[in-house]
Amino acid sequence: MDLSAVDLRTEVVCTERLVLRPYRPEDEDAVFAACQDTDIQRWNTAIPSPYTRAVAREWVRDLAPRERATGRGMPVVIEAGGELAGSSAVEFIPGLLGPAIGYWIAPWARGRGYAAEAARGLTDWAFQLGAPRAHLFVDVANAPSQAVAQRAGFTQEGVVRAALEYRDGSRADAVLFGRLPGD
Repeated sequence: MDLSAVDLRTEVVCTERLVLRPYRPEDEDAVFAACQDTDIQRWNTAIPSPYTRAVAREWVRDLAPRERATGRGMPVVIEAGGELAGSSAVEFIPGLLGPAIGYWIAPWARGRGYAAEAARGLTDWAFQLGAPRAHLFVDVANAPSQAVAQRAGFTQEGVVRAALEYRDGSRADAVLFGRLPGD
């Protein structure tokens, strides 16, 4: 995968209905509000609980921009109609599985296909840069997120035992989904 052709700090990906863009300071309130949702806190192992305003501020102003600047990943705001609808990311993990895709959708934007469209858009973007495949892991009990992965064109490849670690130290099995450029 050749990232030398892009400036991850400013890269924007557009889909039919969405703008997948870098975080901006003015996103703090919407991120804070969305991350109060119990489903986001339950299924996303990277979201702290409780999710405070300070955590939202640090993510929007420091952590997300740093991931982009260091080339570790490309977290994006999922923007629909000029409003924050959720978040997605490509994480550049060396190895056989290729880049990892992740997503969450704010409660007020669910049921519109935004997560699948964002995951598909970011995966297509990674393929344009030469990624041989992309993957994502979903908790075996998270049926809605598994459905999103399938709608985004990913194929269920199997179950990886104890692949996810949650804040409380518990582990859960995860469904591994993969997508190839021809899928």
